[in-house]
Amino acid sequence: MIEVLEAGYAPHCVSYHEGWNLQRRIHGEVVSGTRPETLILLEHEAVFTAGTRTEEHERPGLSETPVVDVDRGGKITWHGPGQLVGYPIVRIAEQRDVVGHVRRLERMLIQLLAPLGIEGTQIRGRSGVWVEGPLAPAKIGAIGVRVERGVSMHGFALNCDNSLAPYDEIVPCGITDAGVTTIVRETGQDVAPADLASAAATAFRDVFEEVPA
Repeated sequence: MIEVLEAGYAPHCVSYHEGWNLQRRIHGEVVSGTRPETLILLEHEAVFTAGTRTEEHERPGLSETPVVDVDRGGKITWHGPGQLVGYPIVRIAEQRDVVGHVRRLERMLIQLLAPLGIEGTQIRGRSGVWVEGPLAPAKIGAIGVRVERGVSMHGFALNCDNSLAPYDEIVPCGITDAGVTTIVRETGQDVAPADLASAAATAFRDVFEEVPA
């Protein structure tokens, strides 16, 4: 069974560097076989993280929020209070390649959102989970991953009750023709990351521990 490690939620949010160090330590243990596959769940202090494909014009200008360049794929995004972040440290086998891994994360988030009355969708050619809007779709769950020595790092970020103001400072995920949304904006329900931790662990195991047909 995949192990779930809850590293911290508000008011004890985890700094990005602390979470990154935790990822790398657990990644090494999974690679060596001394630890089972693990899902880390947490809530970060406010930070922008820039993936390897981030362009200069997509970064924030003068901002009080730090920017950390990271080794995952994708572009720039924001993490912070009110957002549930998950780092799956799992083996990527041939039948579960990187694209398949991302698709599984999308399915897991869609399953997690359904009981809240949110119909999450996938969009061809774009990673993450989206909610259809009157003018354009809005992203509610972002995904960015890296695979090293056959084991994944980084993962997903689900917007729960966070502010959307930080996204105005960047070009989130490099996408200019779509918006960003949260659970509270879609439903009016005040749902914090810690409130979803147990359901997130269940949805993750449902998807990642299923037996291939």
